[in-house]
Amino acid sequence: MRDNKPKGKTTGRNPAYKKPINNKAPRPERRRDEEKPGEDSENMVFGRNSVMEAIRSGRTVDKLFVAKGDREGSIVRVIAMAKENGITVVEAEKAKLDSMTRSASHQGVVAITTEFSYCEPEDILAYAAEKEEKPFIIVIDGINDPRNLGAIIRTANAAGVHGIILPKRGACGLTATVYKTAAGACEYMKIARVVNISETIEFLKEQNVWIYGTDGAADNDIYQTDLRGAVALVMGDEGTGLSRLVRERCDHLIKIPMAGEITSLNISVAAGVAMYEKVRQDKA
Repeated sequence: MRDNKPKGKTTGRNPAYKKPINNKAPRPERRRDEEKPGEDSENMVFGRNSVMEAIRSGRTVDKLFVAKGDREGSIVRVIAMAKENGITVVEAEKAKLDSMTRSASHQGVVAITTEFSYCEPEDILAYAAEKEEKPFIIVIDGINDPRNLGAIIRTANAAGVHGIILPKRGACGLTATVYKTAAGACEYMKIARVVNISETIEFLKEQNVWIYGTDGAADNDIYQTDLRGAVALVMGDEGTGLSRLVRERCDHLIKIPMAGEITSLNISVAAGVAMYEKVRQDKA
């Protein structure tokens, strides 16, 4: 039995949660230092803070590209860390870095790395148990903007979230843009990718986690809803919101009250409000 909370409308449980199976065919091999121009790759990290955190966390970095002639500020520390860890450092023209990252915000440094190692939902629960804390989880139901996802990951790390669950389809993964926006927080957050968000929600329920979906049309005000204890906050895409099946499987739907003429918030802002309202309640 889960903690004694007011019951909301729920649907039937799926008693057999199945771990997602990766059915993707292996990608053809390509040298990691030959990324296609403009590709927002999952084996690329750019930006000084993001690269330093990738190196500091022990993630494998195959090669580091730095802007030719750039030796001011924290770039010196980035290069020193790379050399200390035996990482090959290559000078490149700024135009090449712009092309690799499809951005001028790389701050003169691009790392070619191994792809992010995703975990399983069970690992997130185990991490919370290891810390002797009630699970605090963010479930993403289809966010396609990498900057929004990166901002959510950064805020989640600051708020003490134990892990984030993403869908394998219908949402962006941990691309270079996500890393840059998250400012290194990806390296310290447990992140799972699953085939079916709805089934994963049912699994979390069986583990005594209460599920709260954010929905602007909900009747329940977030500030009048008990978010204490083991909780997963479900965030939908900014344009379409929660999918029907996911909405039906939530224990409760909650909304952030809006006092002005604008009727919605940016999804990363809404996620931050929801996360810190839970933090406030847990500490009250």
